[in-house]
Amino acid sequence: MRSLFRIGMMMFTAAVMTATIVAGCANTPPLLTESSTSGIRAAEEAGAANVPKASLHLQLAKEELELARTLAANDKREEAVSMLSRAEADADLAIVLSHGDDEKSEAVAAMERVRQLRQDNQ
Repeated sequence: MRSLFRIGMMMFTAAVMTATIVAGCANTPPLLTESSTSGIRAAEEAGAANVPKASLHLQLAKEELELARTLAANDKREEAVSMLSRAEADADLAIVLSHGDDEKSEAVAAMERVRQLRQDNQ
């Protein structure tokens, strides 16, 4: 009688553990797109759309974000996470390129002011 009770308890425990594992696998956490989305927004605010090289990377970031969402919807989480990383990197690059263009424009304007001042002083 005791051995029958033990077998029943072991089977019950195994069933509970199996159900827990299956439930844990079924509930994959949602894809976290906030970082990529905020990076794209920051690139847009930095004026990346107005700088040709930055604009290219901004567009790539947007496309990669959408592809990541599609991959996640098709249960390809690992690929989706990788695509999100690419989107974030492209958004960051767009920001850097847009700032670099601003700095180049400022440097050219400063050089022009220096030339003008030299002409005025001669």
